[in-house]
Amino acid sequence: MVGWLVALCILILVLFIWPGSKYFGTRQQSDGALQRLGISQRRAKDRTGSYREGNDIAQPVCVGDVAEQNAHTAVLICKPSALANYLQKHCETFTKYSPCVGWTWRACALLQAVYEACWPYDRSIQFVRDNLQMSDDGLVSLDWAVPSYQKRRRTSSHSTSPVLLIIPNSFGKITRTVLKLCEMALSHGYLPAVFNRRCHNGTPLTTLKLQQFGDPTDLREAVRYIRYRQPAGRLYAVSESSGSGLLLSYLGECGSSSYVTAAVCLSPVFRCQSWYENGLCWPLEWALALYQKMCLSRYRTALGKTFQTNALFSACTLRGVEEALFCQTGHVGCAPTVSTGTNSCSNTSGAWDAYWERNEPLRDVDEVAIPVLSVCAKDDPIRGDAQTTVPLELFETNPHFFLLLTEHGGHCGFSTQSERSVTGASSVVSSVAAANSVVKSHDINWSHRVIFQFFRATTDFFSAEERAKQLAARRRGLGGVAGGRVFRHRSVSTCKRVPACSHNIHAIYNWQRSYTR
Repeated sequence: MVGWLVALCILILVLFIWPGSKYFGTRQQSDGALQRLGISQRRAKDRTGSYREGNDIAQPVCVGDVAEQNAHTAVLICKPSALANYLQKHCETFTKYSPCVGWTWRACALLQAVYEACWPYDRSIQFVRDNLQMSDDGLVSLDWAVPSYQKRRRTSSHSTSPVLLIIPNSFGKITRTVLKLCEMALSHGYLPAVFNRRCHNGTPLTTLKLQQFGDPTDLREAVRYIRYRQPAGRLYAVSESSGSGLLLSYLGECGSSSYVTAAVCLSPVFRCQSWYENGLCWPLEWALALYQKMCLSRYRTALGKTFQTNALFSACTLRGVEEALFCQTGHVGCAPTVSTGTNSCSNTSGAWDAYWERNEPLRDVDEVAIPVLSVCAKDDPIRGDAQTTVPLELFETNPHFFLLLTEHGGHCGFSTQSERSVTGASSVVSSVAAANSVVKSHDINWSHRVIFQFFRATTDFFSAEERAKQLAARRRGLGGVAGGRVFRHRSVSTCKRVPACSHNIHAIYNWQRSYTR
């Protein structure tokens, strides 16, 4: 009880003191934003100045006017490429970000994170769950979002609608961000599916094996099921917070066989080992560790056969919980003895380092073969200081990774200023409709608009590239006109030997197509 009172007092102090002291005069504070990240304004200005439309060797680094960098500007950091030029030209949402500043609670990064994670959301959707049994008899689940008014609860397997795979945070908490993302995905024609790990979000634990932080084995089987169920639709992926570690691990291990067209990471945690070691501010870390232990408490008796439950439920930090689950048992870095059933390793730094060698999200980052956009804020209270937690060298050297960095936004918050006036409303009915539209647009996070515009831009870019390749191949095929005509003449003359009866017309047509191929 005393802990809750202390936490409440801290939140009240933050509510009244932090917003004004931190964000008053944001224009002066943001003048040196790029310098704090090790990127000089001169360097960024030189790169953006070298950009020309239609030039494939352009170097897009910043979106917006770098000379007048302020809180209303998002910075795009990436390696020069044709896709980067296309995104800079067609994704106007990147530059249309108006964060809440001044004396308001939405300007506080910590309160934004707490609001998006804990505050209830009046959703207009419902979920249909598919429990998937893994090869080791474990269970994961996919929650398919459908409108609450829809009577038909299942989607046909012949649907060509794209599928949006949403990976929540590593603690299994379904936040407002995930629910709003599902609603917006349905409005854009996507089929959203939320991936739940073992023992997360009501998924029953049928084996004594929990999913490690960066183990993509279960996610790989879930993606195969999605491809089996919706073979005609494209697959996109979005991860939230620490759930980005699982998505990046999957994309790195699978490479070009991931079946994903494009992916977005919202407020990702990149250097996860140091994130666990450094820890968060004690109220946040205590709350997250408590939530994780509450989810495992219902299986305490069963877990006691394999895990050291005393160390697990007495841990007060995220690292303590992670070590008790995976570094003191026979799952990772330990060799259990068969005779006694105990572990031959102890809680040492070697077991901890070995665990992260296998689970670090960026361990196979060079194998990623699809465009991945990371949306981050410099004032993220969960990830930490952007200068030390964001691998800028990755985005500057790898053409598949794009970083959209904002001055404010918190952790998966990115709240925007509400529109004060609506133009063009000449009647009462139109004004009410406009007001409703403003409320809906205010409920939609800026980061969600970025997600779907990024997906649309990458899809259009790849479609244009594919059409260009087909056209080039067709032109190369027309180069040998004489050979092509002779081959076509032979196929027709050969078909004349087959009697063209009414019952074998289709057979002749199919045989002729296979021969000409």
